[in-house]
Amino acid sequence: MRKLFTCLAIAALAAPAFADTLKEVTTKGIVLSASGFELDVAYKTDGTFVVSMPGDATPLATGKWRIDGDKLCTSTDATPEECVAYPKDKKSGDSFDVTGAQGTATIKIK
Repeated sequence: MRKLFTCLAIAALAAPAFADTLKEVTTKGIVLSASGFELDVAYKTDGTFVVSMPGDATPLATGKWRIDGDKLCTSTDATPEECVAYPKDKKSGDSFDVTGAQGTATIKIK
């Protein structure tokens, strides 16, 4: 259970830095891999996001996101707001690692 919580916390930090990556992530969503778990993260236009297991529509967590300059800041009821920069020039299908306060995760843009 602790690994799942850590992975959920990392999911909250899934955030792009530059406009092209930012647009891809927030419009297409991501698959986040960390701590032996894989999670789907869907960003909504109303500034909220939903985390679920792949193939399961039941939310594991929900939160809020906002853009702050070159970062996307995210928070859930269980995690404080964190802002993380992603690499620029990423598009659908690209995978890369990000690191935040909760650790490192591999992100794949859907």
